[in-house]
Amino acid sequence: MVSAPRNDADSDSPEQERRAGILHGALTVFLAYGFSRTTMDDIARAVGMSRPALYLVFRNKTDIFRAGAAMMLDHSVDTAAAILRGDAAFADRVKRAIDVGLLSMMREVASSPHGSELLDLKHSIAADLIQNWRKSLGRHVCRAIAEEAQRRGLDLARRGLSAEILAEMLLDGLEGAKTRTSDPDQQLRAVYALVTVIDLALKA
Repeated sequence: MVSAPRNDADSDSPEQERRAGILHGALTVFLAYGFSRTTMDDIARAVGMSRPALYLVFRNKTDIFRAGAAMMLDHSVDTAAAILRGDAAFADRVKRAIDVGLLSMMREVASSPHGSELLDLKHSIAADLIQNWRKSLGRHVCRAIAEEAQRRGLDLARRGLSAEILAEMLLDGLEGAKTRTSDPDQQLRAVYALVTVIDLALKA
């Protein structure tokens, strides 16, 4: 959750750098104390600034949490997209994109003392962010499937399928796996099985 890399200083304004520093520090505090127990004072101390100065950047801890979640989710999509554009075999790319782009982030959160509380917030204060994240990730997965079908000379429509259907099936399966178990390793095995099924569907 706190492993999303900072942008290069050359490309960031001082204000962007300060904002990113606050978010990284705040996410560390949320992981250590949970959302409900964390205060603006805690965050201010963690990032080495006064509480009044912190309020000049963010209105409250909910705004900070949402901004931090958005930063993580954007990084997740960017990472997955880069892997999907790689040169490895199709199934390997999709598996690695899901593992590195998403499940590794979830492992870090789930293993923290207050991981369950933080993950539950996706249903409340971060629900819209999760929805947008899924749409973005789905577009990249869909594009990878469509390109692979084209590379293999396969007409998915003749099989009653489409890249969109297969991408949704994968993301629905991932969501189902997260509902059944909180263990990211078991989630990963379920995702790998789904990717294998999709790969088989793309066989000419």
